[in-house]
Amino acid sequence: MPATSDDENENPMESWLDERRTQAVADFAQTIPVLYRPEIELHPKVAEWADCTNDSPTSLFLWGPLGVGKTHNAWQGVRRWVGRQFAGNYRGTPVVQAWRSTALFDALRPDDGGGTPKRLMKQLQTADLLYIDDAAAARVSPTGWTQERLYEIFDERYINRLPILTTCDVKPDAISHIFGERVTSRSAEIFRSGVVYLGGADLRRGGGQA
Repeated sequence: MPATSDDENENPMESWLDERRTQAVADFAQTIPVLYRPEIELHPKVAEWADCTNDSPTSLFLWGPLGVGKTHNAWQGVRRWVGRQFAGNYRGTPVVQAWRSTALFDALRPDDGGGTPKRLMKQLQTADLLYIDDAAAARVSPTGWTQERLYEIFDERYINRLPILTTCDVKPDAISHIFGERVTSRSAEIFRSGVVYLGGADLRRGGGQA
C-alpha cells in the first residue's frame, strides 16, 4: 500500500476553515488598539464566554474598579471569540462592532435632518458581536434620544440572541443614569448569567496594562 502524506489525509474543508480562521483573527488583531494587542491570560469567565461552550453565557458584562484589566480582557476575549466562530456551524467570517461608549453615543445623536443614522443602527443591531467599552464614561443625552436608540439596539439584539460585550466600572444595575431605565431593565435579562467582576490593584499605577 503506498504511503500517504499528512497533506493528502487532511480534510480540504478543515484546511480551508483553518486558513479563514487564521486570517480573520489576524485581521481583527489589527483593529485592536496597540496597548491591548499583547496576549494575556484571560479571566476564566472571559475565556469561557469566548469559547462559546454550551454552558457559557451569550453576553458578558465586565465590571470592576479602574485599571484592573477589563478592557484588555475584553479585546483579547473578542480575539479568541472570533477564532471560535469557525467551529461547528460555520456561517462566514464574524462581524464585530467595537465602540467606546463616548464615541457610540456621539454617533447615535440625531443627524442634520433630525434622524438616526439608519445604516449605523442596522450594523449595531445585526453585527455578530457588539462590544461597548467603558460604558459609564458615556455622556448622558438631556433629551433621552441616545438612550432610546440604544434600547432599540439592545432589544433587537436580545430578541435575536446576538451577543453583547460591555466593560464598565459600576454594576449593571447602576447604569440607568447613563443608559436609561429601559436599557438597564433589558440589560438585566441580557447579562443575567454573564456578569463578571474583575478586582485587584490598579495595573496602570503598577506599570501594567488595563
